[in-house]
Amino acid sequence: MENIYTEQLKNNGLKNTPQRIAILDILFIEEQPISVDDIYIKLKEKNISINLSTVYRSIEAMEEKKIISKLDFLNEGKAYYEYNKAGHRHYLICKGCKKITTIYSCPLELYEKTLEQNTNYKIEEHKLCLYGYCPNCNKNK
Repeated sequence: MENIYTEQLKNNGLKNTPQRIAILDILFIEEQPISVDDIYIKLKEKNISINLSTVYRSIEAMEEKKIISKLDFLNEGKAYYEYNKAGHRHYLICKGCKKITTIYSCPLELYEKTLEQNTNYKIEEHKLCLYGYCPNCNKNK
C-alpha cells in the first residue's frame, strides 16, 4: 500500500512521512470510521513514534485534501475518520455500543433525481445515518 499512499500524498502537495503513511494504513485497514484517539492508540501499538498533536495535524491536512473523510455523526463532539477508498457511503450506528457499520449501496439516488426535477435544486451530496441497536445490543435490551 505504501506506493499508493506515497503517490496520493505527493499528488496532493503533502509531505510523505512515515507517520502519515502509518495513519493512512490504519484507516485503509479499518472496516469502520475511527477517532483520532483510536488512530493514536493503534500507532502506539505498532511502536510508531508520534505525538497526538502530529496525528491531529496530519489528519486535518489529509482531510482537507480529501484523502480521508471526516464524519461527525454520533453527536458526542467526537469526529471519526475513514480512508476514501470507496465512493459514496452511508452508515448504521448502534446507539448501544456505538459500532458503526458502513453501507456501500445508496437507496437515495432515484429520490435525489426526483427532488432535483421537482425543486430545480442541483443536489451535490447527501448523508444518511441510521441509528438503532446492533444484533448484540438488541438481544441484551
